[in-house]
Amino acid sequence: MTTIPSPAPIRRRSTPEELEALPLLPPSATGLAEVVRRRYLLKMLVRNAIQSRYQGTALGWMWSYLQPAIRFCLFYFLFQVMIGRGAGMENFAVHLFAGMVMVHFFTETFNGGTMALVQNRSLITKLAVPREMFPVSRMLVAAWHTVPMVAILVFVCVLLGWTPDPAGLVAIVLGFAITALFGLALGLVFSVANVYMRDFGKVAQTLTQFVNFSVPMMYPYTLVHERFGEPIASYYLVNPMAEAVLLIQRGFWTGTTSDPAYTAGIHLPEDLYTRGLVMTLIALVCVVLAQRLFSRLEARVPERL
Repeated sequence: MTTIPSPAPIRRRSTPEELEALPLLPPSATGLAEVVRRRYLLKMLVRNAIQSRYQGTALGWMWSYLQPAIRFCLFYFLFQVMIGRGAGMENFAVHLFAGMVMVHFFTETFNGGTMALVQNRSLITKLAVPREMFPVSRMLVAAWHTVPMVAILVFVCVLLGWTPDPAGLVAIVLGFAITALFGLALGLVFSVANVYMRDFGKVAQTLTQFVNFSVPMMYPYTLVHERFGEPIASYYLVNPMAEAVLLIQRGFWTGTTSDPAYTAGIHLPEDLYTRGLVMTLIALVCVVLAQRLFSRLEARVPERL
């Protein structure tokens, strides 16, 4: 008589409440590679963070488009209309908003990553997962909330006659890569440092306030070169966010002007792509070093929390 094997039990994904009730366990494996391997848990963290941001609001996802659109209009009215900062620059509004996209992505990644461990203390003390997952999830959440800003930017650029070119697309990719890697590196370091001393959360918020004024967003890069000369302008470009903003402006803003080659030659540095590649490699090295520092300090994170 042939026996029919019983069907395999269906595995049900645990809810966040069930995960918090698990006993205290150390992480079974650490590192960013382990974070990628456990993508199902990373997706859950990202999804919960996104849903919680607009929970209880009437407009919901509409705020993702309303807030950046209103911010764009305010900045444009202040700098273009009131004080004429963009006088002599074609489509200054695109120049400004392109920089706002990068600054928003970076500040969200940096500030969110800094608070990631402290705000997820209940999960960290219960789950046997790599704790790098929490800063990484905040970087992905920041990227998700940057998508509406990019959509608005693309829409405005298309209305102004922008057509993507291969060099511009490469610049956009490099700009986002620098921002994501550099923001993640700082998020990893500051997240574990914030566990040991909560002042690092305030330090991160203070540092991000300077980003708006330390990148060529509200003013062109040529203004720095004209006011301070070549040596200072070279030091200015050491800032990875300045390089990222220039790259996204090359990808979007220059394509909306009447003479993109002239605009890029006047308002962008000559070695933009070389600097972009070098800065991307440096940001990648920073992520590796940040992860090593994180792994050295994370052993005492549960007791500190």
